[in-house]
Amino acid sequence: VQLAESGGGLVQAGGSLRLSCVASGRGTESIDAMGWYRQAPGKQRELVAGISRSGSTTYADSFVKGRFTISRDNAESTVYLQMNSLKPEDTAVYYCNAVVVVTTIETTRSLDVWGQGTLVTVSS
Repeated sequence: VQLAESGGGLVQAGGSLRLSCVASGRGTESIDAMGWYRQAPGKQRELVAGISRSGSTTYADSFVKGRFTISRDNAESTVYLQMNSLKPEDTAVYYCNAVVVVTTIETTRSLDVWGQGTLVTVSS
């Protein structure tokens, strides 16, 4: 599975962006949860939002506070992140993540797949 993000860019504070992440290659049918993480300069990567295959969502309430919405289209193997009311502190590289379930005769395990990231810059 490969992930390709798009939609990042430069936006003024208060503006909006919509990030997209398309999964491709062998194994997309085995993708379970998908999510968005971000990493600001000098900081650790942190979860922004996640969504299960059935559509259950989770958010980093500490900073999302109703401003972001995650959604997915299983048929298109795509996950989206709608970001509104952006703040300068949202500036970061945003990474798409997919959890791929791999089942063999002996075992079932989960693999984390990451995209290359897309830069979001919010100016004040």
